[in-house]
Amino acid sequence: MNVFFLGGMGALLLIGLPVAFTLGLLAIGGMYFFNGGTFAFAQIPIISYKSLDSFELTALPLYVLMSQVLLVCGVGKDLYEMASKWFRHLPGGLAIGTIFCCTIFAAISGSSVATAITIGSVALPEMVKRGYEKKHVLGLLAAGGTLGILIPPSIPMILYGNITGVSVGKLFIAGIVPGILLTILFMIFASWQTRHIKDKPATWAEKMEASKKAIWGILLPVVVIGGIYSGLFTPTEAAAVGVVVSFLIGGLAYRNLTLKNLKDIIFHTVQTNAMILFIMVGAMLLGYIMTILQIPQTITQATVAWDVSPWLIFILINIVLLVLGCFLETVSIIVIAVPILYPIIMSLGFDPIWFAIIMVINMELALITPPVGLNLFVLKGIDRSNTISEIVKGVYPYAIIMILFIVVMAFFPEIATYLTGTGTVK
Repeated sequence: MNVFFLGGMGALLLIGLPVAFTLGLLAIGGMYFFNGGTFAFAQIPIISYKSLDSFELTALPLYVLMSQVLLVCGVGKDLYEMASKWFRHLPGGLAIGTIFCCTIFAAISGSSVATAITIGSVALPEMVKRGYEKKHVLGLLAAGGTLGILIPPSIPMILYGNITGVSVGKLFIAGIVPGILLTILFMIFASWQTRHIKDKPATWAEKMEASKKAIWGILLPVVVIGGIYSGLFTPTEAAAVGVVVSFLIGGLAYRNLTLKNLKDIIFHTVQTNAMILFIMVGAMLLGYIMTILQIPQTITQATVAWDVSPWLIFILINIVLLVLGCFLETVSIIVIAVPILYPIIMSLGFDPIWFAIIMVINMELALITPPVGLNLFVLKGIDRSNTISEIVKGVYPYAIIMILFIVVMAFFPEIATYLTGTGTVK
């Protein structure tokens, strides 16, 4: 029966059916087969409602709304101007500045796609014009965009917390140090790769002027993350505060929030959230059938009975996540894999917060691994002359850095867990 479900899922995905409907159809078919028609169809609305009936999940549409407001306001352009002014005098300085800009915008948006689109549309033509090799630019933009799901706020972390019951606030805080370290590694490599390029330094007045324009974009993550870390508000409350602040920034600081912009903001927010929530409902429906078949319990028992090192299982889990990342996008992987992997991780004695960060880094890899790496297609969409193979050539060194960073995280889990034991996170 397990083979039937896996084969059915693969067949439906191969013919192009969206993931949400693939999961839902398999679940409904399984319900009909095991529970009978009347009972099965009565369960669908109950399970669907329960899968979305979560206070923590309220943060999801709020963070998406916040990122859309800032995307429309043009915060990314000012952040890029500031970063380029402060770093361009260094070897490969504009590459360093671009990664730095991706980091700040990631802390604002919580979305890798939004980060790649916003910073990529500004940085790509500017860096190519200044003599940076195009494939190197595409690679650092694709990789820098992935920081959007590691540096809090993070949509995958919200989903992981909602599925497992782990504190979303602690997950956000756990992502800070790994996010900063991975950013630094990206900066070092990007600087080395483009070390032959060095621009004229900006004047102090130019730096101050650029920083003044970008201050609002820097302020928002300080308010959101600072509020969570200090215990002033929960992640959901922080999302609501972030939305209010983002509207104030757009309306009072940038003064470019019009009725037309507001319509676009609401449309894209609803579109993004509908996609994520449909996938969640489909996964929860399928999870009901998996529970009846005791698939998670069977896998967990088999794993525990398998007399090998827990680290071998950890390696296999990472390989599975890497393979899944080549064919599915991040939301689908999380809602499908976490209910199966979480009991295994707990049975092996691994820290669930540490594993969440490991999983998010794997999701970063999923964004840049062909054939379905979303950031690859985002950058191709920014400039149609780009080819996927050209972007892959530029991004594969960063993928190697991520894999090595997972190894480091395995040896030093405190990188993720240290901050969660400090502060007063709710």
